Amino acid sequence: MVLESTMICLDNSDYQRNGDYLPTRLNAQKEGIHLVCNTKLRSNPENNVGLLTMANTVEVLVTLTGDVGRIMSKMHLVQPNGNINLVTGIRIAHLVLKHRQGKNHKMRIVLFIGSPLEVDKVEVEKLAKRLKKEKVNVDIISYGDHQKNNDVLTAFINTLNGKEGTGSHLVSVPRGSQLQEALVSSPIIQGEDGLGGAGIGGAGFEFGVDPNEDPELALALRVSMEEQRQRQEEEQRRAQAASAQETADTSAPVISSAAPTSDEAMLERALALSTETPVKRHRSDEVMPDFANMTEEEQIAFAMQMSMQDAQEPITQQAKRPKKDDTPMDVDEDYNEVITDPEFLQSVLENLPGVDPQSETIRGVVDSLNKDKKSDKDKDGKGGSGSK
Repeated sequence: MVLESTMICLDNSDYQRNGDYLPTRLNAQKEGIHLVCNTKLRSNPENNVGLLTMANTVEVLVTLTGDVGRIMSKMHLVQPNGNINLVTGIRIAHLVLKHRQGKNHKMRIVLFIGSPLEVDKVEVEKLAKRLKKEKVNVDIISYGDHQKNNDVLTAFINTLNGKEGTGSHLVSVPRGSQLQEALVSSPIIQGEDGLGGAGIGGAGFEFGVDPNEDPELALALRVSMEEQRQRQEEEQRRAQAASAQETADTSAPVISSAAPTSDEAMLERALALSTETPVKRHRSDEVMPDFANMTEEEQIAFAMQMSMQDAQEPITQQAKRPKKDDTPMDVDEDYNEVITDPEFLQSVLENLPGVDPQSETIRGVVDSLNKDKKSDKDKDGKGGSGSK
């Protein structure tokens, strides 16, 4: 296993705004850097990677580290700004590698170049000879179809490798190609033998595992991923159904969605019947008492009150009944006839306590009534004979 320290140089010039590599040159470059970082760190747990930008003032974003998260968090904050400075970027990357902790680590620089270079070819070859002397390998990913760049970069790699060297590589990615796919099949990721000797570590395969080397693990990862996808789809469907139900509840009339209990159903039924067929109630029934909270004496008193009201009701209705025109005689005349009856008066006076029916006053009244009644009969007799 190769121990290696790698500095990745990011091109953040204004040319990275172009969209000829989807979604943009800068985003395509970030995906390629992510692939390179995973490849280097998975190939050996002791490897480390750093990151710097090459536009305007060269800046080291992350020193050599084994934490991919630190590199990704810094890289995603980078925005296009200015022009690329290739020579300064390579020199600073070399300086960082010289201060690596593992002195037995091989040094490597990975350059992403997607901007036109304004450099002297002679100066670039001179820099390549110095890197060769320091045993520094350089991999270059060139994209953007800048013809002048290919000439300069080819001369740089040839000088660095020498006649028999193969440690440095140049990968040109034309427009219309996927930068990440071109890297997966390149010697930068695959290595010289094409078997991941340069540290592919499964980064170019699905789930990071080569199915040719470990088919059982690759199958288990694929099944697990499929189950996870099904769970996510099921949760999404449930969330959509709940959202639709909530929307329907808010738009529908305010009706309890829960099934009514038997008591509630009976109450609703009673209310419906009371509103549809109203029943004429007695005035005393307008406010019914709570028999459950009444004592026995109160219930008896209420029952007596109701019975008295029921007994008085026929009399009241009879008193309110209109008089008929064919009544043979007036009510007052009936009462007068009864009161003036001597025999009825004599019987009433005899039953009254403390009254002496044989007193002169009482006898005088009775005799007077008898005389009046007798005179009335005589008049009736004469009237009857006269009529004959």
